[in-house]
Amino acid sequence: MASPRLETYCCLNRDAATQLVMNFQPEVFCGVCIGSASVSLLLTILQLLPKKGQSPRKMPKASSSSTILLLISICDILGGLGMIFRSSVWLGFPGFIANISVVNGTDVWPSAFCVGSAMWIQLLYSAGFWWLFCYAVDSYLVIRRSAGLSTIVLYHMMTWGLAVMLCVEGIALLYYPSLSSCEDGLEHAIPHYITTYVPLVLVLVVNPILFRRTVSAVASLLKGRQGIYTENERRLGTEIQIRFFKIMLVFVICWSPNIINESLLFYLEMQPDINEMLLKNIRSAALITWIIMGVLNPMQGFLFTLAFYGWTGWRVDLKWRKREIPWESMSSSTVGENAYPSPVNYQSNIHDSKKISTTDSQQTDEAISMLSEGNTSGDDRLTRSSPIYQGW
Repeated sequence: MASPRLETYCCLNRDAATQLVMNFQPEVFCGVCIGSASVSLLLTILQLLPKKGQSPRKMPKASSSSTILLLISICDILGGLGMIFRSSVWLGFPGFIANISVVNGTDVWPSAFCVGSAMWIQLLYSAGFWWLFCYAVDSYLVIRRSAGLSTIVLYHMMTWGLAVMLCVEGIALLYYPSLSSCEDGLEHAIPHYITTYVPLVLVLVVNPILFRRTVSAVASLLKGRQGIYTENERRLGTEIQIRFFKIMLVFVICWSPNIINESLLFYLEMQPDINEMLLKNIRSAALITWIIMGVLNPMQGFLFTLAFYGWTGWRVDLKWRKREIPWESMSSSTVGENAYPSPVNYQSNIHDSKKISTTDSQQTDEAISMLSEGNTSGDDRLTRSSPIYQGW
């Protein structure tokens, strides 16, 4: 799981609340993390692999939104691998881990492992939060025709730059002046917790607002395309709205235990003695949410693929050269002056002149398509019948 308590535990003079959760059934906790992360990792990869009998998706050759969705899944996969590695070492080499708490130990590898593994997990999931924020921003800009594949470079700079900067800054303040002599008290740890939870809170607060505005803009585009708002177009708008809702639902389910757990632990830290009988229920709640975090945090990767694409099935097609991998359509060798690439004509090439004369309507179609791509539940039916997709 991803929690700033992992980095705090590397300090030899760690606080009592961190000591409480990290020493609570560590074997069980690590086993839960390994099991949850392994299941999520396998199912996420299964979701992303091409499937037999699956027709190529009718989407533009490239879109920043689809690239961002793939990058979110990659961050979840790499973060899950970090959890599996860290928990496996914790379980397999208890003597090695015990050296982290040695005050004057000469072996630096336990501390290096503690810091490195915790930073790896925290950095990847933090980057995933930033990518999810970029997805909401990009969805809104695409529907406003203010973004395209060229903006992906800016998203990379913002995501990786902010993730690395906040992670390094928080770690530097936490471990000042060194691991063996971290400053006591909450004051030196608060910046670390702030830098960790800033992107998480940003997604929780800002993404619903951007998604809501995007859905409103989609409805306006669908109405303005033909001057009417048919049942098919209404259903397409609903599909996009449900997709955004599922994304936020997964995020809230997977990360709300972290916020609850952190609030409880901070309350315990402010008490003179966290072992008082009056605090028994709070300690129990903190330990329960700690285990829940170990289950839900790694499962985000698989649950997000369900929200993005729906269930894609079990039948994997490994004939890489004979059919197109779904995410290959996310890359394009060249990007024209237009922010949106021209859609693929799956019927014939006899309508080229018609395409040139309807550039604005195509850009509207592509903007809607970028938001609904990957949804296999009902989009094919809608795109075949809705007038805004005629000519594709």
